[in-house]
Amino acid sequence: MFLQPRAAGPGRRAAQPASPLLFSGALQLAPLLVVPLLLVPLLATPAAAHHLMETFALKEGPLAGLLSGIGHPLLGPDHLLFLLALGLVGLVQRLRWVLALLAVGLTATGLGLMLPALPGAEALVALSLVVVGLVVIQRLPVWTLLPAFALHGFVLSDAVSGWQLASVVWYLLGLLISQGALLWLALTLVQRWRAGLAPARLMLAAGVLIGVGSTFAWSALVP
Repeated sequence: MFLQPRAAGPGRRAAQPASPLLFSGALQLAPLLVVPLLLVPLLATPAAAHHLMETFALKEGPLAGLLSGIGHPLLGPDHLLFLLALGLVGLVQRLRWVLALLAVGLTATGLGLMLPALPGAEALVALSLVVVGLVVIQRLPVWTLLPAFALHGFVLSDAVSGWQLASVVWYLLGLLISQGALLWLALTLVQRWRAGLAPARLMLAAGVLIGVGSTFAWSALVP
């Protein structure tokens, strides 16, 4: 639960105007808020198969698998925003949970190759952003991120459906590199900005995530 400011009483000085440090902290948080807002137009349309093979006309093989695994989370705005937003969770949870997320995600990708497609996957992926926002403000337990990350991993299997095992292994390696690097970047930036991330600003960032996720889910459900 976030702490609320105490009201001024007898013998206590009235609240002072916001200091320059407050505005400095807001500027530090700005990238976390601006990026989601810039992605709204992209998230308002159904997710495409963000596939480097299509972009560079690559043929299936180890190189195509590795590059596709690295590029897929970067080119998918829903996946990218989800991974970056997880950096905020690092403020309320130990870093070791990242390893659990990566393991769950890769396992889900492997299962996705053996199971049928999940109905309404686009809307569910969008709602994972809502889950992150609720975890950040401690309205949901942190373990709910495990099924959310598994959902992303499951959906990422669509890009390599029907591939040979060797190419799939390279794709999984690429996903591990890409997702691990993005999580490390997000966690590192948030830890550096930690002093300026007051509860009110975290609440604002969580609200943006919830709004973006809800908007994308609505656009996926309503043609």
